[in-house]
Amino acid sequence: MSSKTFNLSKPDRTVQVGVILLGGLTEFLDVAPVDLFNSLTPRFLQTLSSAFLPAHLLQQAIDMEFHWVTETGKTPSVSNLTARTTIVPTDSFATCPLLDVVLIGAYHAGYNPTEAELAYVRKAYENCSAFMTICGGIEVPLRAGILEGKTATGPRFMLDILRQLAPGTNWIEKRWASDGKLWTSGALLNGTDMVAAFQREVWGGKSLTEEDSLVEFMARVGGVPVRDVDYKDVDWKL
Repeated sequence: MSSKTFNLSKPDRTVQVGVILLGGLTEFLDVAPVDLFNSLTPRFLQTLSSAFLPAHLLQQAIDMEFHWVTETGKTPSVSNLTARTTIVPTDSFATCPLLDVVLIGAYHAGYNPTEAELAYVRKAYENCSAFMTICGGIEVPLRAGILEGKTATGPRFMLDILRQLAPGTNWIEKRWASDGKLWTSGALLNGTDMVAAFQREVWGGKSLTEEDSLVEFMARVGGVPVRDVDYKDVDWKL
C-alpha cells in the first residue's frame, strides 16, 4: 500500500520505519535518532512500570515496524556503521515493504552511491510520508535529484558547498528544516532535534499539555533537549 493514501498523523495500520544504509560507512549518531520512534511503540512502552507511565498515555502508543535496508540485504563483511558497529540488515531493496518514514545518515567521504542505491532512494521518497536526512545524509537526496526547488539544511560547515552544488535548492542555516515530507538536519545530534520536532508536529498534539501527550512525556523523561532551531543558543559561528 502506498503511503500516498496513508495519514501518518492518525495511522490505521503499522507504521513502516526504515533506515537506508548505503554501501559506505554510515555515522552511528546519524541514525541513532530512530530510537525515538521506538520509544513510542507499545512493545517498548509495555516494558515500563504502570506506576511510571499513565494508562492514558500508553493508549497513544503507535505500532511501528523497523527496517534496516541495504541493496543486497546481506550482512556486510566489515562494519557498516562507525565505531566498528555492524547492523544486520532486515531487508534488501527488493524485499523491503514501502516505507512510511525514511531515515538516511552520512556516509564516509569518498563513497559514491550506486545507481541502484539512488534509484531506491527516489522510490522511497516517492512513496513515503516522511523522508529524513541527518548530517551529511543530505548528500543522498541531492545526488538522487530530489532537492530541486526544495528548502533544506545541512551541517553548517557544508552549507556554502551545498549552495554551489545545488543552487536550485533554498539552503537555510538551521538545526532542522521541513518542506512537505522532506525533513533535513544539521550535523550529528541535530538529527535528534529534528526527529523530536517531527514527532511533536505529527503526533504531539499541539493542543495537548505535557501531561496529556505521550510524545512530550517521553521527550521529558528521555532528556531530549529543546534547542533553538536558529542556533541562537550557540555563541560561535563557523
